[in-house]
Amino acid sequence: MKRHILLIVLAIIIFLFIFIKIRMNQSNPEVLLPLLSEIENNIKSRDATNEEVSKADVAWHLDHMLKTTNRLTEALESSNPTTYKTSFNVPRIMSLTAGVIPRGRAESPQNVRPPAIILTDDILRQLLEARKNIEELQNLEDNANFNHPVFGMLNKAQTIRFLEVHTNHHLKIVADILE
Repeated sequence: MKRHILLIVLAIIIFLFIFIKIRMNQSNPEVLLPLLSEIENNIKSRDATNEEVSKADVAWHLDHMLKTTNRLTEALESSNPTTYKTSFNVPRIMSLTAGVIPRGRAESPQNVRPPAIILTDDILRQLLEARKNIEELQNLEDNANFNHPVFGMLNKAQTIRFLEVHTNHHLKIVADILE
């Protein structure tokens, strides 16, 4: 009986390990393109607010998602792939595998925070830049990297997954604002 339980636990651990490895190493940046379309569809609601959901309006979230996408792709492009070092990071594994970022837990770094006044033209310009940057991700080396303040050093595949999770996180907030 103990041996049977041990085999089941071992099988679950192996399954989870394989699932996490696959989930964390999918590097097709095209998964981000439908998310950009969703951002674009929400521009018409840019001024909507709901203080119960977020202190920021929809425009803030749209601008932040695009700034994050653009700054991280630029960071990957300018990185030195030989400096990438893999590491064990529990928050990264949990968040990127589950596809969830808890709300209200982290503060955005200054370089991806929107300005006080967000112009629609700036959102549209960043949207074009993001589409171009996502295309360019295909050509980067697998170990292109950037150092995330919570998740540590992320390679190209992990960064793409982070961008997917991060963008979905903010799109859910936008959807809740608009409800």
